Amino acid sequence: MLSPNLILLYVEDPQESAAFYTRLLRCEPVAAFPNYVAYAFEGGLTFSLWSTSAANFLSSGTGHRMEVAFMVKDDAEVERLHAEWREAGVSIEQDLMTAVFGRTFVALDPDGHRLRVCTPDK
Repeated sequence: MLSPNLILLYVEDPQESAAFYTRLLRCEPVAAFPNYVAYAFEGGLTFSLWSTSAANFLSSGTGHRMEVAFMVKDDAEVERLHAEWREAGVSIEQDLMTAVFGRTFVALDPDGHRLRVCTPDK
């Protein structure tokens, strides 16, 4: 069975996005180059940022049709992060609400990628 181990977001400015994610994730990148930045997490997941202006970037795709989700332990943590991110100036696309799966909200990174915070499905 294949297990996904890399999330790669295409960004306009990897350094600006890296500053945003370093604050949001509270960790430093394990690799940082002008066109690529990577963060490593427990369990083998790597989260990376790739410049859309890199010489070898090629994509005909447009738009943001996915979310990076951060499942947290409980509703209180969802609400705490909502307040913390709003206070830090993170753009909130979908305000705090209760969905069929629990408390959630959606923020946006500098390139408009959707970042959902929620509790695990019950």
